[in-house]
Amino acid sequence: QVQLVESGGGLVQAGGSLRLSCAASGLIPSFNAMAWFRQAPGKQRELVARIGRGGVTNYSDSAKGRFTISRVNTRNLMYLQMNSLKPEDTAVYYCAADPYDLGYIYWGQGTQVTVSS
Repeated sequence: QVQLVESGGGLVQAGGSLRLSCAASGLIPSFNAMAWFRQAPGKQRELVARIGRGGVTNYSDSAKGRFTISRVNTRNLMYLQMNSLKPEDTAVYYCAADPYDLGYIYWGQGTQVTVSS
């Protein structure tokens, strides 16, 4: 059983920064890809950033230039550094893992990020 646990969310003023962490535990395969998603109230869950096993990254348009995703494979850790935060970044942020390139089948419970104006 694989578990993903996020941490690092909180309340921050617009223009501030937060660093989210995701720790994986359990019988962990070598994840093909890991990603951060977010879901704002009344909106669909959306992909924020993705990182492949070799470190290739992809970002949503809203995250480009402000957010940085990284991972430490040997420690099963993933991070999302978020800078220049905006009120529209307010959402529950989830980490997810795709172990076999068949989709994200492991999810964390989410961490709330609130950006005040």
